[in-house]
Amino acid sequence: MPRKVLIANRSEIACRIAATCRRLGVATVAVHSEADRGAPHVRAADESVEIGPPPVRDSYLAIDRVIAAARSTGCDAVHPGYGLLSEKAAFARAVRDAGMSFIGPSPEALDALGDKLRARGSAIAVGVLPVPGTDGPVAPEDAAGLAERIGYPLIVKAVGGGGGIGMQVVDNPTGLARALRSASDRGKASFADDRVYLERYVREPRHVEVQILADSHGHVVALGERECTLQRRHQKIVEESPSPGIDARPDGAALRAKLLDSACRVARTAGYVGAGTAEFLLTPDGEIFFLEVNARLQVEHPVTELVTGLDLVEQQLRIADGQSLDPDLADLPRRGHAVEARIYAENPAKSFAPAPGMIESLAWPTADVERGLPARPARPPAIEGWGAPVLRLDSGIESGMAITPYYDPILAKMIAWAPDRATALSTLAAGLAATTIAPLVTNVGYLAKLVSSEEVREGRFDTTFAERFAKKLAAA
Repeated sequence: MPRKVLIANRSEIACRIAATCRRLGVATVAVHSEADRGAPHVRAADESVEIGPPPVRDSYLAIDRVIAAARSTGCDAVHPGYGLLSEKAAFARAVRDAGMSFIGPSPEALDALGDKLRARGSAIAVGVLPVPGTDGPVAPEDAAGLAERIGYPLIVKAVGGGGGIGMQVVDNPTGLARALRSASDRGKASFADDRVYLERYVREPRHVEVQILADSHGHVVALGERECTLQRRHQKIVEESPSPGIDARPDGAALRAKLLDSACRVARTAGYVGAGTAEFLLTPDGEIFFLEVNARLQVEHPVTELVTGLDLVEQQLRIADGQSLDPDLADLPRRGHAVEARIYAENPAKSFAPAPGMIESLAWPTADVERGLPARPARPPAIEGWGAPVLRLDSGIESGMAITPYYDPILAKMIAWAPDRATALSTLAAGLAATTIAPLVTNVGYLAKLVSSEEVREGRFDTTFAERFAKKLAAA
């Protein structure tokens, strides 16, 4: 195992990684900006290094400063978390060149999968069909003809995109030029890549992803799927496992097997090593289309932990150490149902606009809350049948803390596990209803109503439902 890990991230995911390292006896170093002095993730680590002013480009995205912090504290490994530098091949190379272990895929795999067009090519090469679209970047002068061939509505995507950044839906030819400019500008600003491509816009889809683990010995396993259909601005806000959309289908077992196999095939062809997620769209007719591979730990990884009993960060550490995956993981039973809600400082009534401010009063539900990762594998209490519902909290905030406009407004994640989906949703709704984060504007109340809605409880939703539900509440 690594001896000392620098956590190249902040907030709740940095706290989450530190918890596993502490349990395993691995020392940790946090990095932080001036704005994050004294933040919970700083205190969660054994040591900390300030790396720059508040803007991310001058601190958390400054590769040279992060590497210098790791060197100065004697780290032998770096964990990037998710977001920020986690999928930057240049960062993985810098870590490797500095003689440290990068707890994630190789720079070569990041190059192959971080470029959405190369990822499409990898999928096609092993017989996994992506969403119909262009297989190369689109020049403005060629866009109109290609769009007509694909058909409207379509979606313009940034080649280096992720997290919904740089995605523009176009309903007709009049909006194409503006969408191309917007997606290109966002791609350049966020990923230093102004290339864009076109895909068919799939109506009323479900978004389903597969958690994979792959080691350096050629073993790849799939740990089941997560449904991530409840989204706003193309970004997930509620995730669950197993997928109710697949469970409701008469061909659900065959569909699940096809998804898991497709994810493993794409990972193998890319030479993937580490924890990652293959993402797919599921159409109402049962078609499966490959979207991308997120070459990192996902925000929603706790739902997989709760239905498998695995600690995915521990698995990442072991893989980075060159250990072989346990062959029994391929047949690991998945029990019960888990559902996660992402808590953001944002206003659902105003198109989910970020809402920075101060936290003066903070109260989480006091009953049955596991704060972060338990001091044992992440399964529910080991009682007969895993019968007791569990509410888990992964948080990066505290009372008296300022939520600044510099960073992603995610505050925490609340995850519920129960033997069945209905109980898991009820447990989560109750936990959200018992949460107070004041006077900050958050989506907590909205989330409680969303997971309690008739449509969600009955599994009748697609990727547009969460935004439509917010508009319905705002109009009431």
